[in-house]
Amino acid sequence: MQVILIQDVENLGGSNELVTVKNGYARNYLIPRKLAVEASPSNLKQLEEKQKVRKAKEDKMLAEIARVKEVLLATPLKIGAKTGTTGKIFGSVTPLQIGQAIREQKGYEIDRRRIHILDEVKELGSYKSRIDFGNGQEVTLDFEVVAE
Repeated sequence: MQVILIQDVENLGGSNELVTVKNGYARNYLIPRKLAVEASPSNLKQLEEKQKVRKAKEDKMLAEIARVKEVLLATPLKIGAKTGTTGKIFGSVTPLQIGQAIREQKGYEIDRRRIHILDEVKELGSYKSRIDFGNGQEVTLDFEVVAE
């Protein structure tokens, strides 16, 4: 029997997925617990529409991520830090500071939890960080630490 899963079912499939299971498993377990619905023509049509909407949403999101990547890679960020006489900075540069610099210099709001600094930043100079947008999309961003 073919059913459309409403929720993720372990060892079977994810939400909005068409799967084939034995009749008893579908009728006695999946359908009564509202984990699946029978794959009738109308339900299949609804599934197809949901998949189209999800695909369109995903394409729109990927286009937006590509545009943001392009803006971020255009010029390196400049992050000001208080320094001593030897060029060492007080403290270090954090993802929060990089997120604020992106907001001020590029005009985009990026969550600090998505920003990962690749090297420890303790001196003035150029460094790299990685921004993970999710869905396998990420960008390596150059930033420069300058004295305030």
